[in-house]
Amino acid sequence: MELMKKASETINKIMSEIKPPDAAAMAAAAARQAALAKPPGSLGKLEEISVRLAGITGDITPHIEKCRVIVMCADNGVCVEGVSSAPVSVTAAQAINMTRRLTGMSSIAAYFGDDVDVVDVGISTPYDCPEIFNAKIRPGTDNIAAGPAMTVDETIRAIEVGISSAKRAADDGIDVIGVGEMGIGNTTTSSAVLAALTEIPAKEITGRGGGLTDEAFARKLLVIDRALLLNKPDPGDVIDVLAKVGGFDIAAMCGVFLGAAAYRLPAVIDGFISAVAALAAYKIAPASREYMFPSHVSAEPGYSAAMEALGLDPWLSLDMRLGEGSGCPLAFRVMQAACAAMNGMAAFGGESGIDDGYLDEIRKKL
Repeated sequence: MELMKKASETINKIMSEIKPPDAAAMAAAAARQAALAKPPGSLGKLEEISVRLAGITGDITPHIEKCRVIVMCADNGVCVEGVSSAPVSVTAAQAINMTRRLTGMSSIAAYFGDDVDVVDVGISTPYDCPEIFNAKIRPGTDNIAAGPAMTVDETIRAIEVGISSAKRAADDGIDVIGVGEMGIGNTTTSSAVLAALTEIPAKEITGRGGGLTDEAFARKLLVIDRALLLNKPDPGDVIDVLAKVGGFDIAAMCGVFLGAAAYRLPAVIDGFISAVAALAAYKIAPASREYMFPSHVSAEPGYSAAMEALGLDPWLSLDMRLGEGSGCPLAFRVMQAACAAMNGMAAFGGESGIDDGYLDEIRKKL
């Protein structure tokens, strides 16, 4: 794997440790799926999920028990341009509320017994909450409409925060992680990053985020175009793109996806911002995609572009657009269902008492 010139020793080491899934385990898992007492392919994506999990874990009967949502929290300087309907103080308030399981994502996670790791990588509002993991680089990024969001060094440090968060999950025996965020203004930075990485015009992939008036939305589009024109991010250099038009939160989330792949942890993509971070990780280390699992369709128009670039299809369509990682606890349940069917179903013959000869003609047509 080619090393990145701008990356740190930590990032390059992680890139070198990302290996493909276990092909033998995947083949054995696919064979087991074919032998289970059901019409071929009748469990749809649950079958695909179980086979992919087998490749990641090396176990043809994988188990998903300990789940964690990692939430990267940071403020974005672009908010001074009036691109968000909420004040920046909401970032700190909601980060605190996540530790108390009072937000949408964290209340769902609490119901199912999932861990939530709230990480401050750049919150600008002072707060007192020891339950938030403090990895602050500085209080918020600079305004991308006036210059780069952060330095290259700060971007690398943010990616490393994400990598260390993934390692912390692996060390804690977590089976699957979800990647979420909290940062007012980050649909603007995410749209700018996506436009830079894909070279798709910003107007085609930018949405209203948490809700904007027509006037504010028009301003948001102008701000993104100005940021791209001013900063000229290099689409072939992910770190350059993140540094110039991204944010601490997106860079750290990118690091989580890289770390998850290196530590052989399945990582769930939440909505739009999470998908952009996943795409950035994929651009850095293409093999990391094999460890990514989509959750739900985001209402943001750029989401489908990011998913298409990743070659992944979301499982759920629930009209969700909250962010925070709210789709992750739901995706964990889908993954657990895939494991339950893989591990608990009887095979043809023997225990099931069913002769699969009646499927011969169907199998010939597959």
